[in-house]
Amino acid sequence: MLALPGGVLLLIGLWALIAKVGNYPTFILPDPVSVFNELAEITLDGTLWHHTQTTLFEILGGLTLGLSTATLLGYVLAKSPLLERLTGPYIVASQSVPAIAIAPLLVIWFGSGKISKILICALVVFFPILVNTIVGIRSVDQGLKTLMHSLRANRWQTFVMLEIPAAMPVLLGGLKIGVTLSVIGAVVGEFVGSDRGLGYLINLSKGLFNTPLMFAALIALGTISLSLYLIVTGLERWLLAWRR
Repeated sequence: MLALPGGVLLLIGLWALIAKVGNYPTFILPDPVSVFNELAEITLDGTLWHHTQTTLFEILGGLTLGLSTATLLGYVLAKSPLLERLTGPYIVASQSVPAIAIAPLLVIWFGSGKISKILICALVVFFPILVNTIVGIRSVDQGLKTLMHSLRANRWQTFVMLEIPAAMPVLLGGLKIGVTLSVIGAVVGEFVGSDRGLGYLINLSKGLFNTPLMFAALIALGTISLSLYLIVTGLERWLLAWRR
């Protein structure tokens, strides 16, 4: 974790050097001072929070929906290889279509409000969490299952006391991927059709040739993505402390 601030400072220094040596116009490559001034301005006047809370709501809503449906379906498919063989090709085919191609259709069906963005986020995070759930449940040691059966444990006890703890590392690995993809899903949805959100702010700044504003929105998105990832990492350390 100590390497993170050092890496950020190194990146900012390199960015400032390139901007100074290249002497680029602000609308091509603004220097860090211009970007941080813009970031401070939109933070103080409430613009940043206005758009950030919208994007954050869409991310958390989509992540919750995608996580719940993917883990539920993943558990069912892990327990039924026949059902997985029947539905697997259709699930894979649905994931081969890029989210940017589906987003306009969802906006047409559900409008340009938050619902369409939440659905886009859910679709983006669904597949990696589904796959990790299937792999995690099937990776449970068969000998431990036999032991639970010999102890007369019912299905619920086996699920809670064996399957969830044993599959947790793989499930959390899928969640790490999902939280970063959910940010991408929200931005894609806001690019297609929205009047608020950080994706909308990026689109707006592009039309205004306000590159410092675009960089400020990108910094906010990066902060959200990194924060969510670190939260899941902390959750992973707490839940898997028994493995150390």
